Amino acid sequence: MQQRAATWEYWEMAFPRGTSREAARVMLTGAAETDHWELDQLRLSPDGRRTVRLRRRVYRMMRTA
Repeated sequence: MQQRAATWEYWEMAFPRGTSREAARVMLTGAAETDHWELDQLRLSPDGRRTVRLRRRVYRMMRTA
């Protein structure tokens, strides 16, 4: 049986400059717990904006019979 490379789905979120760390944490925790997203990348801009990229694995079902 062949093994395939992992296939990922990505979602980018942008938080404005005034968003507190606690508010961002609550939103990211909710996405992780309900939709199985995990943190892939976090960028903090010099002006204070946060850009977050989340990812989750895409499962492909294979026919067995």
